Amino acid sequence: MNRNRLANATSPYLLQHADNPVDWHPWDEEALALAREHDRPILLSIGYSACHWCHVMAHESFEEPATAELMNRLFVNIKVDREERPDLDRLYQTAHQLMARRPGGWPLTMFLTADEHTPFFGGTYFPDRPRHGMPAFTEVLQRVADHYRDNRDEVRRQGRAVQAVFPRLEPEPGAPDAPLDDAPIAKAREQLAAHFDADHGGFGSAPKFPHPSNIGRLLRHWRHGAAGSDPDVQALFMATLTLRRMADGGIYDHLRGGFCRYSVDRAWRIPHFEKMLCDNAQLLSLYAQTWRATGDEAWRNVARETADWVIAEMQSPEGGYWSSLDADSEGEEGRFYVWARDEVRALLDNDAYAAFAPAYGLEDEPNFEGRWHLWRAVDDDALARRLALPVSTVRARLDAARSRLLDARDRRVRPGRDDKVLTGWNGLMIAGMADAARALDEPRYARSATAALEYVRAALWRDGRLLATARDGRAHLNACLDDHAWLLAGTLSLLECEFRPDWLDFATALAELLLARFEDRERGGFFYTSDDHETLIHRARVFTDDACPSGNGVAALALQRLGCLLVEPRYLAAAERTLRAAHAALDEYAHAHATLLDALEEHLHPPQIVVLRGDENDVVALREVATAVYAPRRRVYVIPPGAPLPPALAGRHAERTPVAWVCEGMTCAPPVYTPEALAERLTESR
Repeated sequence: MNRNRLANATSPYLLQHADNPVDWHPWDEEALALAREHDRPILLSIGYSACHWCHVMAHESFEEPATAELMNRLFVNIKVDREERPDLDRLYQTAHQLMARRPGGWPLTMFLTADEHTPFFGGTYFPDRPRHGMPAFTEVLQRVADHYRDNRDEVRRQGRAVQAVFPRLEPEPGAPDAPLDDAPIAKAREQLAAHFDADHGGFGSAPKFPHPSNIGRLLRHWRHGAAGSDPDVQALFMATLTLRRMADGGIYDHLRGGFCRYSVDRAWRIPHFEKMLCDNAQLLSLYAQTWRATGDEAWRNVARETADWVIAEMQSPEGGYWSSLDADSEGEEGRFYVWARDEVRALLDNDAYAAFAPAYGLEDEPNFEGRWHLWRAVDDDALARRLALPVSTVRARLDAARSRLLDARDRRVRPGRDDKVLTGWNGLMIAGMADAARALDEPRYARSATAALEYVRAALWRDGRLLATARDGRAHLNACLDDHAWLLAGTLSLLECEFRPDWLDFATALAELLLARFEDRERGGFFYTSDDHETLIHRARVFTDDACPSGNGVAALALQRLGCLLVEPRYLAAAERTLRAAHAALDEYAHAHATLLDALEEHLHPPQIVVLRGDENDVVALREVATAVYAPRRRVYVIPPGAPLPPALAGRHAERTPVAWVCEGMTCAPPVYTPEALAERLTESR
């Protein structure tokens, strides 16, 4: 079989299309030059490996010879993995939203001019024949080609009009001398409460996404006022109810751990079944930190199961974390995860089934295409009362039942795995594993994060620059803002598990790249692409969070923390300029900028840095005091004797070790030597 130009791609998504009869190109200069040379419009198709509807459109249209012939004759066809090229995906998703006046999605199908690459028509999934009010894809192809041929001036005007809107979507920067205060933080709290689903947790209705940044913001909001006379327990309630409903729902994998991308229903019961590294990284950190905040064992169990799933199924032997698991297996969405009731009944004995069936919804009607997808319908305590058994007995039976079902499920045909390593997503998971290691006191999670960071440094750090993706020994593509910011934050988080000077040097190099290659020195904030990136139709600055935290927010937060640790005013100034650049957006749409609000909080209330000096075994008691409570603005570093102290402590004398210093921002108090004295110092500081 002849293969097209995708045959040498590193992306599993592109490789899925390498045998299509479509003459696919990757986005590269050869494809763009071909469009210019033949004056043919570009058909840009963007998707990703785990996307269900991407598979549907591929089977219906891209594998169909007649459709492929039409595409090849009328267009230059470019296929893009949105995970490898988020720069392109962001631009053309925004263009689609401007043109269609509704959100986009994947697969994204955009038609671009041959010379300027401006969009003039687009959509998402198109069916192979007319249905659901949509025309057949072949009809769309012919009409678009005719319109491009016969209305060239109009096409050009429309594309340029869309392009002209891009700069106006970015916020106007605030005045350099305007005060930064906590008003946006309070406003976000109000806006999140207004959108909160008090029955099922989360925000809004179906489809429902986890939005980890917003949940984390509520936790921080509660913690900020927890020591006062009027703690915001409602903020804690909104966060923990959401976490509980998600963990009980079908969005969570009750047999193996880990979360699916989102729920198609309001109650979190039926997910879109793809499991993504980026989502699980954030949720791992969130559940681990909520365990530290509340002491509720449920959060620790979810964090452990999620981390264990990542290590078992999503970490390569070389150390890097893979990207995703498919929503489909054997051509059906969710097939790997759902059950027939008789199948479960045959796997379990009577006692186990009597507990498992009511616990996981098997007594209800089928909830997914005539079968059952597991969700937690009855909790342990209620089930124990119903069965007149001790809770410990119920839990033992449920554990045994889950183990039997997992063994059976593992014999099924597995969903496909996208085994490329993405720099940014690895940065998120390095942070998630490091946070879980500290909160749960699980050193193996720190070892997992260490292996991933060392892989990234070896495979994706070349000549002082960062690359975006790697697979099978091949690394390429310019890293974007998110890659640098998320990896910087992950490295700083891992330094709290083990303080290694080479990691600190690496974090500093990433910070310097942010300032040198990405910063908007005129308006503040950071561009999504570097100053030597290929020229696209717009060089964007992105401040809002979506499924992942904004690169600008994470950059500001990480630069503040590193700036305080290193006493580097350039980093602090860059973070402040970012906050000022986004000030208008923070004021108007505060809840859409949770990560920037975290950075604003730490600008107004500088991070607390606790430095412990001494051998690892000698500082255990001091470390337990420093990490005993959930303190999101506190960073704790154990620096062994002989390693240089941070500049904030340079020249400070200690009478003996172990010793602890507590710094607020760049101001450090005198040393203390006992756990009791450290506890008192931290209380005074708070």
